[in-house]
Order: sequence, then C-alpha cells, then structure tokens
Amino acid sequence: MSESDMSEGDMNGDGAPKKTMGVDPYERNWMYISIGVIVAFFVLISIAGLALGIQVPTEERRVDPRTFADSAPWGEPAQEVGDGEYEVYVVARTFYFEPASIEIPVDSTVTIYVSSPDVQHGFRIQDTNVNMQIVPGEVSKLKYTFDRPGEYPYICTEYCGLAHAAMFGVVKVVEEGAEAEEAEEGEGAEEGEEGEDE
Repeated sequence: MSESDMSEGDMNGDGAPKKTMGVDPYERNWMYISIGVIVAFFVLISIAGLALGIQVPTEERRVDPRTFADSAPWGEPAQEVGDGEYEVYVVARTFYFEPASIEIPVDSTVTIYVSSPDVQHGFRIQDTNVNMQIVPGEVSKLKYTFDRPGEYPYICTEYCGLAHAAMFGVVKVVEEGAEAEEAEEGEGAEEGEEGEDE
C-alpha cells in the first residue's frame, strides 16, 4: 500500500504511516478458546455451588486444642436438635476418631463438626461429598443428608503418622424401626446366653 492510497486516519501526526500490530488468526482462535474455557469453568462452578449444593468446608470457630475435646458435646453420639436434624461433634486424634461409630436414622440431615487436638487430619465420608481438612484449633463444619440406609465408612485423608491407615470410623444410617429391633435382638441374645449358663 503506497502513501497516496492511505487515508488521514492511517497516518500519524508527522505524515508517516501508523504502525499497526496484527493478530495472527491462529493466535486469535486460541485467545477465544481460552476465554471460552474460563467462562465455562465459571458457569460449571456456579452450577455446582448453587444447583447441586456442593459446599466448601468452613471454619465454624476456633477452639483451644488442648482442652476442647474434654468437654461435651465433643466425641459423644449424634444428638437430635430438631425433627430429622442431628449434630455430631467428632474429635480427630492420632490415630482414631471419637466417636468411631455414628448412628442416625435415614433421611436425616446431619451437621458435622470436626476438630483436632494434635496434628492436621482429614475427614472423608465414603459415597458422600463430605471431605474436610482438619486443622488443630479450628472447627470445620459441613451438612449432609443421608437419604439411603447403609454403612458409610469415614477415614483420615491427611497423612498424620505411622498408624494413619488405622484411622477410620463408620456412619450407620438405619431405618426408623431398625433401631428398636436391634435393641430387642440384643436383649434376646443376652437372655439366651443366660439360659444356657443355667
């Protein structure tokens, strides 16, 4: 393109042609793809957080790691706080959980509070989206609704020492009437053993 073919907009103040930088079409396509991926991530994260109810564990409060585990309700069985709502306070210690077994009725919403008095741990309940990092002195909190009966093992997901692999527990989700039946079966078995002794 000669200087005579250029319009005034294509010239800078001293009459020389403006230097423009063109973007290669190949680069432009990759820029569009990159922007599209970022937008897609934002949309998917929004759907996961809002529509699917995926939660990020939050720090509920801070506690004194030397003394909190010695007071109630830490380490006690699940406590009913409302109709179908329970709270569980789990202590993650090297190398066990307190309580090691949690029993709740099916279709219950459980708020799980977990903390540690010693080292960093993890808390993951299998077949759920409950997965927390446990830091000494901080209380981590998540809610989950157990809508199917069964046993849901929980494990420590952060390496915490030599016996880390032995650190586990179980959430037992039972039908409403199953709790009473299990108690009756246990009493019947004890009576049968007493009869055999006589």
